Amino acid sequence: MQKITLITVGKLKEDYYKEACNEYAKRLSAFCDLSMVEIPQEQLPPNPSAGQVTAALESEADQILSKIPKNADVVTLCVEGKLYSSEQLAEAVELNVNIGSGNMVFIIGGSFGLSERVKAASKIRLSFSKMTFPHRLARVMLLEQIYRAFQINAGSKYHK
Repeated sequence: MQKITLITVGKLKEDYYKEACNEYAKRLSAFCDLSMVEIPQEQLPPNPSAGQVTAALESEADQILSKIPKNADVVTLCVEGKLYSSEQLAEAVELNVNIGSGNMVFIIGGSFGLSERVKAASKIRLSFSKMTFPHRLARVMLLEQIYRAFQINAGSKYHK
């Protein structure tokens, strides 16, 4: 069974986000072995300097990189990433099973994004949109899109 790991910076605090993530995790259990890893977000002052932000991102990067399994295909969500259709993401998931390691890691950073070291470790830099979304909502959106990818690959009518 394909392994999907979701590494995120920050914890979900709102019950409605937790419930949505749990629902998609339950649905995904039929298609993959899903694990979700939360990395604590570094605490920064209200108006951090560029140096403070960089130091925080590097500290988070150390934790993130230590959680990535060897030989996994890494996908980072970042503003400069490529826009994928749902079908293109489904193809990437399918290729991971057929040609890759069968192990995919998706990474969502905190409110300041991700370190360049984390982005450099990725095979795919993915963007949902040119718009900005809260990283907690992005987690729900990503889980839904991964579920949709499996449904597309299964030939289901979920994806219209």
